[in-house]
Amino acid sequence: MPESYIKRILDARVYDVAKETPVDRAELMSRRLGNNVWLKREDLQPVFSFKLRGAYNKMNRLSEAQRALGVVAASAGNHAQGLAMAAQKLNVKATIVMPRTTPQIKVDAVRRRGARVVLRGDSYDEAADYAQQLVAEKGMTYVHPFDDPDVIAGQGTVGMEIVRQHQKPLDAIFVPVGGGGLLAGVAAYVKYVWPQTRVIGVEPEDAACLKLALERGRRAVLPEVGLFADGCAVAQIGKETFRVVRNLVDEVITVGTDEMCAAIKDIFEDTRSIAEPAGALALAGLKLYADREGIEGADLLAIVSGANTNFDRLRYISERTEIGEQREAVLSVTIPEKPGSFRTFCNALGRRNITEFNYRFADAASAQVFVGLSVVPGGDDLAELLAGLARKGYDVVDLTDNEVAKLHVRYMVGGHVPGTIENERVYRVEFPERPGALAKFLSALGQRWSISMFHYRNHGAAYGRILVGVGVAPSEKKAFTAALEEIGYRFWDESDNVAYQLYLGRRDG
Repeated sequence: MPESYIKRILDARVYDVAKETPVDRAELMSRRLGNNVWLKREDLQPVFSFKLRGAYNKMNRLSEAQRALGVVAASAGNHAQGLAMAAQKLNVKATIVMPRTTPQIKVDAVRRRGARVVLRGDSYDEAADYAQQLVAEKGMTYVHPFDDPDVIAGQGTVGMEIVRQHQKPLDAIFVPVGGGGLLAGVAAYVKYVWPQTRVIGVEPEDAACLKLALERGRRAVLPEVGLFADGCAVAQIGKETFRVVRNLVDEVITVGTDEMCAAIKDIFEDTRSIAEPAGALALAGLKLYADREGIEGADLLAIVSGANTNFDRLRYISERTEIGEQREAVLSVTIPEKPGSFRTFCNALGRRNITEFNYRFADAASAQVFVGLSVVPGGDDLAELLAGLARKGYDVVDLTDNEVAKLHVRYMVGGHVPGTIENERVYRVEFPERPGALAKFLSALGQRWSISMFHYRNHGAAYGRILVGVGVAPSEKKAFTAALEEIGYRFWDESDNVAYQLYLGRRDG
């Protein structure tokens, strides 16, 4: 299988615009993990992403007639910038169709490269449909972000460089996976030259389209795709990429948001550069693999695939980093509502660093304290803390992995609702961050249901998140769910979430 791509990769034309990026040893991460950790620095490309390689190789192979008609692509991110720069270099007209939800910084970056930007639809699929319409109407060439042999070959030059730069076989290479173009190109070349090297794909746990395909033995479409790692937010692995990787990849690892945030910090501490979430995906997978396998002294390489992130997102990333590193625990602790309780509780915590402390009076008997604490990662420190507090008579709930607690409740601690709201149900909703999106949500609810609670946060990305409480009678639940589904935003019923119940739910009496 890889043999058919070796010549394509060797012949790939990428260095007119792309540069050979270094393989750097991550000194701090190597010491922490007890292994030799290497970073392939694709964040150092002129467009801060590897996508330039595949786009230019594809365009360089177009005929003069195809170039004259121009190229088109649908993209909200790195592929758009790579294609725009490639088109500028080759003096070809490029049209990039982007969802209206695309952050302005990315729209401006594409326009600065000379491409024409068309904003169409609220999702990638809607933008892609319009791009195909332009192909049919104007004869333009569609440059796919990953599912094209020439694009795959261009990305495969990353693997070629790794082999040349490291000189001896690595034990494992970790590659971020969206549609699979980078993984297919790297796996094809590396497995041909270093068959003993493990090639491991890494996906966001809420966008694991390759893992789904491997489990089913065929390509399948994810019903929902998480958007935090927007560079890898793909619902279905590519047809050609899956054909290439299904027999080459050794395994696929999935990681969560907190692990990606922690990996962004790791890369910053070793390189002083800030990777985007998808760019840090491979390192997050490397860390999980090293911990799971208990290995030492191995040569492990992660591809840092990009650094196109909005500055506004750094606040959210920073908040989640310590939890992703397992250096912070988030707890809910019940303490007596009497003088001296806080001091006694703080004494019970010992000399631990308190990162957050939220409290509001609820009743005369007891109080709920929302507290963040530093813990030692990778051991039994958290378990010992919980056991120690329990021995001292405290009722403790571990909220460290509770999304509602981390996204919303920590900012809303303000006491329980008195017994006046009937049938309150709570939903977490994710919606496209564009003018009118929030109004659309509220208008769809109309005046049929009363809103009892509302919290919204913008994460500096293409989406926002809200936590909303609504009075919904049992007989109305089906109709309310249907109304949410009609809006088309992702939502989760959090009415039974322990963080909501502890801090925000109705309390009678």
